[in-house]
Amino acid sequence: MKTALTIAGSDSCGGAGIQADIKTMTMNGVYAMSAITALTAQNTTGVRGVLESDPEFLKDQIDAVFEDIFPDAVKIGMVYSAENIKVISDRLKYFKAKNIVVDPVMAATSGPSLINTDAVSALTEELFPIAAVVTPNIPEAEILCGMSVTDKENMIKAAKMLSDNYGCAVLLKGGHSINDANDLLYANGEYRWFKGRHIDNPNTHGTGCTLSSAIACNLAKGFDLYESVQRAKDYISNALAAQLSLGKGSGPIQHNFDLNSRFAVEA
Repeated sequence: MKTALTIAGSDSCGGAGIQADIKTMTMNGVYAMSAITALTAQNTTGVRGVLESDPEFLKDQIDAVFEDIFPDAVKIGMVYSAENIKVISDRLKYFKAKNIVVDPVMAATSGPSLINTDAVSALTEELFPIAAVVTPNIPEAEILCGMSVTDKENMIKAAKMLSDNYGCAVLLKGGHSINDANDLLYANGEYRWFKGRHIDNPNTHGTGCTLSSAIACNLAKGFDLYESVQRAKDYISNALAAQLSLGKGSGPIQHNFDLNSRFAVEA
């Protein structure tokens, strides 16, 4: 069985972060492992608090995984501080990690910031250059590029800027009011659109975490980047189409929509 490591924050309501990653990896046929960068107290209505992992303990988590079960892919999500970003970069370089997917998480769906201001530059300087692909959404791309992204042409410009500056492929997600659910992959000087069907579902908590984890799973299983993105988009579209409705705010998607085990049957 292929393996994947998620390095991200914990979401106490289970829709995003480590919890979403593990569910996604399991449903995509990969053995999931984790290194927790922070605990969050949150639900579908918002984030109440963040308790960051100590850098030395984060290092211990990563080392423990790599020294025993070397991951075939690594997904990086929420990292709150520059210090922890540098720890992650150092350890992944040390172990020569492969198939690294970076989801530059900067805010929760409900709005609160999930990264310190001084950590943004560390994110781009330390993690982007070692990534196989980076997966920002439109608001994150605007922060990273210092420009407004309002149409398809600006999406191409922003993705190219990030790819050229940091030497990584960029999947710019178009689901934030631009270009419907179509995403743009810019890699090796070329771009490709991945068309998605619009799904009328207000419950989108954790979609970014889920997509990046699914991409990592497919890279771990040996698919190339283009096929990995397409398979990940197909997975998340079905998870949204399942129309799970939990919580009072923007609820989680149904990661286990395709779970048919006899152990999953309700009474």
